Amino acid sequence: MRREAARVVRFVTAGAFSCATAAWAQSPPPATPQAPAVSAPAAATSVAPPAVPVEIPFASPHAAFVRTPSAPTAWGGPRTGSEATLSDRVVSYRIQARFDADKHAVDGQQQLTWRNRSDRPVAAIFLHLYLNAFEGEGSTFFTERNVLARGGDTRGVGKVKKGEWGYIDLQHVEQDGASLKWTFVHPDNGPATDHTVVRVDLAQPVPAGGSVTLDMAFHSQLPRVIERTGYVGKFNLVAQWFPKIGVLELPGERGATEPRWNVHEFHFNSEFFADFGEFDVRMTVPKAYTVGAVGEQQGDPVPEGNDLTWHFIQADVHDFAWMAAPDFKTIETTWNGPGSPAVKVKVLYPAEYEIDAKPVQKATTDSLTYFSNTLGPYPYKTVTAVVPPFNASEAGGMEYPTFFTADYAKDYKHGNLSEWFIDFVTIHEFGHGYFYGLLASNEFEEPMLDEGLNEYWDDRMLRERKQDVWLTKPLWQFFGVQPPIGVFQLERMIATLNHPGDPLGQNSWDRLSSGQYNTVYSRTATAMHDLEERLGKDVTEKAFRQYYATWHFRHPSIGDLQATLAEVSGKPDVVAQVFEQYVYGTHRIDDSVKDLTSDEVLPLAGVSMKDGKRVELSSDDNDDAIEKQRDAWKKAHPDAKEGTGPFPYRTIVTVWRDGSPVPQVLKVTFADDSVETVRWDDQRRWARFLFTKPVKAKSAELDPEQKIYLDANKLNDSRTLEANHAATRRWTSDFAALFQGIYSLLVTL
Repeated sequence: MRREAARVVRFVTAGAFSCATAAWAQSPPPATPQAPAVSAPAAATSVAPPAVPVEIPFASPHAAFVRTPSAPTAWGGPRTGSEATLSDRVVSYRIQARFDADKHAVDGQQQLTWRNRSDRPVAAIFLHLYLNAFEGEGSTFFTERNVLARGGDTRGVGKVKKGEWGYIDLQHVEQDGASLKWTFVHPDNGPATDHTVVRVDLAQPVPAGGSVTLDMAFHSQLPRVIERTGYVGKFNLVAQWFPKIGVLELPGERGATEPRWNVHEFHFNSEFFADFGEFDVRMTVPKAYTVGAVGEQQGDPVPEGNDLTWHFIQADVHDFAWMAAPDFKTIETTWNGPGSPAVKVKVLYPAEYEIDAKPVQKATTDSLTYFSNTLGPYPYKTVTAVVPPFNASEAGGMEYPTFFTADYAKDYKHGNLSEWFIDFVTIHEFGHGYFYGLLASNEFEEPMLDEGLNEYWDDRMLRERKQDVWLTKPLWQFFGVQPPIGVFQLERMIATLNHPGDPLGQNSWDRLSSGQYNTVYSRTATAMHDLEERLGKDVTEKAFRQYYATWHFRHPSIGDLQATLAEVSGKPDVVAQVFEQYVYGTHRIDDSVKDLTSDEVLPLAGVSMKDGKRVELSSDDNDDAIEKQRDAWKKAHPDAKEGTGPFPYRTIVTVWRDGSPVPQVLKVTFADDSVETVRWDDQRRWARFLFTKPVKAKSAELDPEQKIYLDANKLNDSRTLEANHAATRRWTSDFAALFQGIYSLLVTL
C-alpha cells in the first residue's frame, strides 16, 4: 500500500456494533479472549493421524521475522510450470453479490471450499471479517490507531462521522445443510470488542487431506474511506468485503514446527495473508455504474431490470476486490512479453482526471516489461488500474492481485511533480502484484518482504529510467536551488537512519509508531541498495530472479530471502552482516573523517654520527639550511603548485566509527591531484592512516563513490585541510532561497 507517497510529499512541502448481532445470538463470545490450546509437538517418527481432532494453535501474537529457511517442500514445493495449475490451490470462493449503491452496502452469498493440507482432522476453521475493523473505536485497528498514529504521519487517521462506519455481518454458515455456530476470537490478545476474526465450529471435521464446503450469507456495509476500502461520494472501492479463511501453516513453512492457524486480527498498520485459490464472483450493480475487478471479465454484463450483473473469474490469486462508480471511463491496451500471455491493460478513471489515464497506462505497461525482465514473466491475462476521484486519495495507492488503485493529479505535465508522483505510485502499486501478489509473503508478520522489497525494486526501475525525484526540477528551480536528488538519495533522507525504532523484519503492529512503521519502505530500500553495492548489481538481480523463481505462488519468509541471496551471491557473510544489522537489528552507521593533518618532513637538529665522530647541528643552523633548500627549490620550480616543495609531506588521517562496522574506502587527494585509496574493513572504533608523499594533502573522504546510503550523516564523511566554507555557503544559500520563496508565495495567497 502506498503509505509512503504522502510522506514523501510532506517531506518537501462511538459507533454501533451491529455486525455482531447474528453471531452473538447463536454463540456468545467467551468472557475472556482465549486462543486454542497449544497441542504437543508431533513426534519425530511417523504416526497415524489422531482419530479425534485436537486444537490447532494460533501463530504467536508477536510473530515477526523468520530466520529459519522453509523446507524445500513447503507449500507444495517450487512451481516448475509443468503443474496443472499455476499455484497449489487451497481454497475456492464462489460469490454472488448484490450492491446497494445508495447505502454503499453488499449482500452476498458465498460458497467456500477449503482443503485441509495437514496430517490431522480439523474441527474448526477461522475466518477474517476485515470490515469489522471499521465498526467502531473498540476494534484492534482503532485501538492501535490511537497509540501509533499520534503525530498524524500516516494514512487512515481521518475522523469518522455519523453514518460512516463499516462492518460485516456473518448471517449464517452451513455445512451440508447443517447450521454452524461461531464466535469471535482474538488470536493476538486484542480487545474483546474486536470482531475481525471468527471461529466456526464444523458439524463434521475435515479429514487430513480432505475438503469442506461451507455455504454462507453475509452483509457488508462499506465505511466512508478510512483506509484501503470504502466509498467517497458515488465511488466505491469494495475491498476486504467477504468472509475470508485464514491460513493453516504446516511444519517447515515460515518457521512453523507444527500446524498452526495464521489468522491475525486486522491491525492498524498491517495488511494481509491468505492461501492461493480460485475466485468466481458475480456482482449486481446499477446500470449506470462501471465495474473494475480482480481477474478476467466473463463477457458483457447481463441486464437484470435496472441493474447489470458483472462476472469475473481469476484463479491462482489470494484475494478479490472491485470498484463500482458511475461516470467512469476506460482505456485499454494489450501488452506482450516473453513467457507471458497477452495481457489486457485497462485503466478506469473519472472524467476530471482524464489527463492521468495515459500516464497511468504507460507506467503500467513499462512496469510489466521491467518486472517481467528482471524478476520473472507476468502470468496473468489482465491488469486493471483505477484512478480514484477527487477526495478519494485514501482509496488510492492500494493493491490487489491483477488490480490496483493509482493516484490522481489535475496538473499533470511532463517534468513536474505530478509526472514523477503518478509514475512513482503506479509503479509501486503494480510492483505489489509481484511481491504481495505472486510471492504472497505474510504482510502481517513480515511487511518488509512486500512493502520494503517492492519499494527497492520500484526504485531500481526509476533509476534505470533515469527518473530522478521531481525535486530536482521545477519546484527547487523556482527557489533558485538545484540539488541533484536521485530516488535512492531521497529514500535515505526519509529513512530515519539515525534513530531507527524497530528492526526492518519486525511485524506490522509491534512498532514504536506509524511513522517508524513507514520506514519499512525507505529503510529497506536503502539497506537493499547498500547490499547491492556490496554484491554487485548483476549478482543481486540474479539472486532476486532466483528468489522469484523458487518462491512465486508460495509464501516465502525473510529466512528464505536471506538463504537465496547468500547462495546465489556466494557471499553469505556479507548477506548475514546486513541482515543482522538491519533486518534483525536496529543498527546505525555513521563513519566520519575525524582529523586530517599534512606536514613537511624536515631535517632535524641535534647530534649525529659523521665519519665516526659526533657532529652537532643547532636549531638555528638547521633552520638556515632548510630555508636555503626552499629558496633553491623555488628558483628551480617557479610554477610549482601550493603544497609542493623540496621536502616530503607526512599526511595523517584519523577516521571514526560511531555505529556498526561497514567496509569503507578512504580516498586522500593531494596537491598535485594525485590520489591514494585504502580500505577500512575491520571492527576498530577508530583507525589512523599515514601517507608520506612529495606533496601535501588537500582532502580526505570516506565512501568517495557514494555507495553507502545507510550512513546516517554523509556531511561528516569528508574533510579538507584548508577551511572551505563552500558547503556551508551552499546549504545556507539553498535554505535561504527556499524560505524566501515560500514566504513570497505565502504573501500572495
